[in-house]
Amino acid sequence: MGFLIDPCLIRALFSFYMLSIIFATSSLAAAKTRHFKWEVEYMHWSPDGPESVVMGINGQFPGPTIRARAGDTVHVELTNKLHTEGVVIHWHGIRQKGTPWADGTASISQCATNPGETFVYRFKVDRAGTYFYHGHYGMQRSAGLYGSLIVDVAEGEKEPFHYDGEFNILLSDWWHKSSHEQEVDLSSNPMRWIGEPQTLLINGRGQFNCSLAARFSSSSTANECRLRGNEQYAPQILRVQPNKTYRLRIASSTALASLNLAIGKHKLVVVEADGNYLRPFSVDNIDIYSGESYSVLFTTNQDPSNNYWISTNVRGREPKTPPGLTILNYSPTSASKLPNSPPPVSPRWDDYGSSKAFSNKILALTGTPKPPTTSDRRIVLLNTQNFMDGHTKWAINNVSLVLPATPYLGSIRFGLSNAFDKKRPPDNFKHDYDVMKPAPNQNTTSGNGVYVLKFNTTVDVILQNANALKANVSEIHPWHLHGHDFWILGYGEGKFTESDVSKFNLKNPPYRNTAVIFPYGWTALRFVADNPGVWAFHCHIEPHLHMGMGVVFAEGVRRVKRIPNEALACGLTGKLLMNNVHK
Repeated sequence: MGFLIDPCLIRALFSFYMLSIIFATSSLAAAKTRHFKWEVEYMHWSPDGPESVVMGINGQFPGPTIRARAGDTVHVELTNKLHTEGVVIHWHGIRQKGTPWADGTASISQCATNPGETFVYRFKVDRAGTYFYHGHYGMQRSAGLYGSLIVDVAEGEKEPFHYDGEFNILLSDWWHKSSHEQEVDLSSNPMRWIGEPQTLLINGRGQFNCSLAARFSSSSTANECRLRGNEQYAPQILRVQPNKTYRLRIASSTALASLNLAIGKHKLVVVEADGNYLRPFSVDNIDIYSGESYSVLFTTNQDPSNNYWISTNVRGREPKTPPGLTILNYSPTSASKLPNSPPPVSPRWDDYGSSKAFSNKILALTGTPKPPTTSDRRIVLLNTQNFMDGHTKWAINNVSLVLPATPYLGSIRFGLSNAFDKKRPPDNFKHDYDVMKPAPNQNTTSGNGVYVLKFNTTVDVILQNANALKANVSEIHPWHLHGHDFWILGYGEGKFTESDVSKFNLKNPPYRNTAVIFPYGWTALRFVADNPGVWAFHCHIEPHLHMGMGVVFAEGVRRVKRIPNEALACGLTGKLLMNNVHK
């Protein structure tokens, strides 16, 4: 017996099919290639008052903001105008699907671009969100090589929330000691710690040795800033109209500082994190760790005859750096009128309870991809501080990462077996290790082995924090994964055990690219190894990465199509390419 099909249903399906083709065609037609031509160079600048040498792009600090729409291709022609060092740029949060060589990680995805040379980054931004870019060679992020990257929704699409206007804030920290001197200090025997930053910058601007809010300070050393408004370090004022809703995009490119941000007398509704929508929730202030990005909504429902402070304060480290400040200016009030109340007070720097409470409020919006219910492999990464031949290092499962001369992407793709350590790094640490105490043996080893992940499998990573070298010291570490987003399944206290698996959130875990581990705690992540390439996974604190706090994942590398020669023109791959030219 045959089935009768309603002609109306056929017509409806055909109409839907045609509309789908038209929509897909129009979306493709709307997608653009955004061209940028950049020159990276050192230049004199005054981020916080005193003149310093910063790393800028096209004479700007921070670098130019990239603005594109989802589906667009970004084309950046980057020329290295530095005299004595290479450069790369990592597009933080962009997953580089099909373009792993454009990830911008020296010795992992590409060779550093030498002085005078040009490298072309070309990649698709496939998802709307708040992102940024930064140097990923040596400690060039500490030198100021960073900028914002904003991806709007595709033409014809809408955000799941309404706002009348938007602002973009890039947070960073600043030292008066150069990044080169910091590198030498960190690598010395014994180590010379770089200390806390002198200033917190908001969009590359801060005030050293003076305070916009000096009249509210109890410190006798707080001098009031005399800004004329045209100094390089003058704060960028956020000008608003009363009774409107604004989107504030916030990203943190700090080298060291974990921060808390608040707007005086205004509630913040958190709606996006790392390019993924969240179930909205309201707070008085937000914690933001290095490598994270957020969008918050706020409504200008306060007295329009006043202005209000926007402040950032240090979290997780005893603050020796003054707050970063700028002003929310209500129209028609003069921007030169300082707020009549002190800056908002953030939670105490070591109030980890408030930090954990904030993190636990971050849940995915309905419609966000859900994690697989089980995993194929579990990797537990113990974060420890150690010694190696008298040098202070950070290590993962007792291996401190030292990157090889040949980028992994090329050496694995072409089967160069002697380019890096062949010994498989450990998936776990000794079961009797007490994470609450200094290690009995505080020595570590170095290495550059790779975690090879079976393509398209589901991987759980447990980030396990521990005591540092000194007793009763355990630090915050924000970890960033390149090439992927992951689900944050949960946080816990002390040492992770098998019983903790039952506490995982599989219903609506946030989907992100950066996650924090709290002192003496663990954080559980899950991701699918479905992006062919070689990807860094590391602590986003610049000195910690410099001291070895990272690992490398490789997956489906044989599936990677042609890698541009200029990405591999160093080390053993450079020799291989040269030999092929002469054949």
